[in-house]
Amino acid sequence: MRLLIILLCFAVETAFAVPRHLPVPGGVAVLDVPMLDGAAPVATYDGRRVLVMEDGDRCVAVVGITLATRPGEKSLELEGVNGSRARLNFTVGPKDYETQRLTITNKRKVDPNAEDLERIGKERKRISAALERWSDAPPAETTLLRPLDGPQSSPFGLRRFYNDQPRRPHSGQDIAADTGTPIMAAGSGVVSEAGDFFFNGNTVFIDHGQGLVTMYCHMSEILVEPGQPVRQGETIGLVGATGRVTGPHLHWSVTLNDARVDPVLFLPPATE
Repeated sequence: MRLLIILLCFAVETAFAVPRHLPVPGGVAVLDVPMLDGAAPVATYDGRRVLVMEDGDRCVAVVGITLATRPGEKSLELEGVNGSRARLNFTVGPKDYETQRLTITNKRKVDPNAEDLERIGKERKRISAALERWSDAPPAETTLLRPLDGPQSSPFGLRRFYNDQPRRPHSGQDIAADTGTPIMAAGSGVVSEAGDFFFNGNTVFIDHGQGLVTMYCHMSEILVEPGQPVRQGETIGLVGATGRVTGPHLHWSVTLNDARVDPVLFLPPATE
């Protein structure tokens, strides 16, 4: 019979300066996990694989928490190579986000027609596949670079209204910049998807490993292609105003285990 061990968990005080432990909707839980069967365990949260990294003789799980998550006690399931099991309980606290109202002059970007909806449906499958992508190799870096210099025009988590119509919360960080400004890869990885999307405009997805994915939207020009390896800091495109926008900027998002999380948690404090 497999062994089920119930464990309490705590924030990790390790060399991982980022992402920071902030277990709230849209945040990240950084958890110390035990070795099972002499190796790093497979970890799942809400039915999805979770990033696990070895740190000396211990392991760290980095769990993305969706904006839709209700505060309360949650569980991380662990399984060893020989079938040993453990469960880590952790608490997600509450967090309130502000409201933002935007006016979009292209009405179809708010109320798509039938042809647009058909296109959006096809693109949604591509986007979901890129954001849900899992590769076993761990990320080369857990500290990410801000993709470009510029003021933050919209923070993560805003409850958004387009032309007074409610839409999903803002799932990334917007950085204002002039059209043509170079955009850097926030971390090393492989370009898993790229193209022109109805809402996102010219967009690049980078798979960094173990469910960590970054997305870069509204580019004027894409300078990489799917399957291409990229290094942290390498130019991948140029700022633009494609898709649903009010002006030129970069929409940058970070995904962990298919949860959109606050990119600020991955940045050194001086660059937030």
